[in-house]
Amino acid sequence: MRGGTGVARQHRAAGYPEIELNAVIAADRPFLLCEGSGDTMRSCVDAVIAAPRSFAASLILVVLPALGLAQGAPRTPRADSLREAVRLDVDGSTARAREILSSLVASAPDARARADAQRATAMSYAFDGDCANATRQEEMVIAYWATREAAEPQNAFYQEGEMANEAARVCIDAGALDIAERYYRLGTELGVKEPDPRTHPASLWQYRLQHALGRLAARRGDAAEAQRHVAEARRILDADPAMAAAQERFFPYLVGYVALYTNDLPTAEASFTMMLSLPQNQNDPFMHGLLAMTWEKMGQGGRATEEYRKAYDLATAHNPPAAFARPFARRKLASP
Repeated sequence: MRGGTGVARQHRAAGYPEIELNAVIAADRPFLLCEGSGDTMRSCVDAVIAAPRSFAASLILVVLPALGLAQGAPRTPRADSLREAVRLDVDGSTARAREILSSLVASAPDARARADAQRATAMSYAFDGDCANATRQEEMVIAYWATREAAEPQNAFYQEGEMANEAARVCIDAGALDIAERYYRLGTELGVKEPDPRTHPASLWQYRLQHALGRLAARRGDAAEAQRHVAEARRILDADPAMAAAQERFFPYLVGYVALYTNDLPTAEASFTMMLSLPQNQNDPFMHGLLAMTWEKMGQGGRATEEYRKAYDLATAHNPPAAFARPFARRKLASP
């Protein structure tokens, strides 16, 4: 953790269990310090929104050093270009966004900046539901972190696992289930290589994999297999209370997702409603989108439309939840 001394707290970006953020309350000035690259740091904005109200109110400064997107940070041509690319992706002008991002990759001053731009490019493809090109970009980011294994092994292996999981998330949302499974398994394989002293337990990666495999089984229509993974995810959480403290709130997401795609709509409705009742999840566009899908399947068109509108309005980040929710809700709201 970089920065001054202070009380550290961990938050997760809304609906994005793959991202971990470190919130630091400095002795004289509170701020949020994001460690990582690309969307890891952009997700600071999500974390501020998702943090408990009393904590979020104390945040004065958001530090996003690699991207230069901090509130009050000096504006640079590179940072301005990235802001414009993100805006274009969110607005649906992804081809124009990638013209800018391609230039940022080509003009990157160093390997880290290039990897950040490549990761942003992966998210641009995610807004199009383009699994193949998103994974191609994420592979290049993984390759960058492989070069950092000797210098910063804990962070490097963690980031490699994160990038693989991020690619998988894009692909499952795009319906490319076999590719998603391959990358979720790769993410676990890379993440558990983190050497001692570990910053993330192996149980975290095992839980994430079971969470993913449960969702994949549900998407494939195999309810029994999905429930086996739900039970295993529950077992892993119960066996590691320290890890579960940060991950427990994502378990209803798994239960609801499996229920939605295996047509147990009352359970899906209850689970997503529970997710959205938690302060950390209330601004999660993906969860609003899943609840809208549930209500649409239940024939509650008016409520579904209202939730799709919430999902659309909240999906302004440059990460997988927004990359799925924004265009999906846009299409739903445009339908007669």
